[in-house]
Amino acid sequence: MTRSHADVPGASDLREHWRSASIADVWLRPGDWYHPAVDAIVEAVEAGRGPSAAAQRLGAARAASGVGMSEALDDLMCLYRAFDRPVDPEALRALAVGWAEGREALPAHATVRDPATGLPTSEYLSERLRETYGRAERAGTTATATSCLVVLDVALDDLSPWRRMARSATVGRTLDQVFGEGHPMAVITDGLYAILCERTDDTAQLAATLRRVIERNGEILGLATAIRRPTRVWVETLPAAYPEAAELVAQLGR
Repeated sequence: MTRSHADVPGASDLREHWRSASIADVWLRPGDWYHPAVDAIVEAVEAGRGPSAAAQRLGAARAASGVGMSEALDDLMCLYRAFDRPVDPEALRALAVGWAEGREALPAHATVRDPATGLPTSEYLSERLRETYGRAERAGTTATATSCLVVLDVALDDLSPWRRMARSATVGRTLDQVFGEGHPMAVITDGLYAILCERTDDTAQLAATLRRVIERNGEILGLATAIRRPTRVWVETLPAAYPEAAELVAQLGR
């Protein structure tokens, strides 16, 4: 009788350890974590074989179930972290390929968030800018003095759909790493992102850090050739009034 992947000795324990680590750290909805491809990846990792085929299958399943690429990549990295093993970049690449293929197969639908990065769209950023200008006015100052935009440009032409989506996921995860909570950020266009920040003496250094981390993460995930080099990051001064700020965001997207 042919055994399933889950019947392989030790595979069930390894799978549950992975699941527990993922749910504790990155996974949003515990009830939709399992997929049969999980067992195939577990067996391959445990046996020291390449898990790319199973990872690609899992990536497609994650996209079909509405899981963002960032969450799917973080989940797979939990498998390697949980067992103190080096992350396999080929497995991450395969998962990204599968996710992109799965996403391409879905019907197009409008959303306030970019599905690849998990970041809001420019309309969200415009609303947060409106709030920033109102808050500054009530405090007796100006948004120009209190805030700025950090703009990131990684755009390249002629990328395949999966590489574009994999790059988007990498950028989304990196922005979370560098800025964390409390910084409104958005996708302006493909490859162009903006983060609303307080204007401080450290803003320029933060922009430089973002450039380094973006380029490093691209290399780790095998996406260095999908990211503009050198990566462009700059600090954009906010204009005096909100209407001009909204126009600035629109111009960035052209």
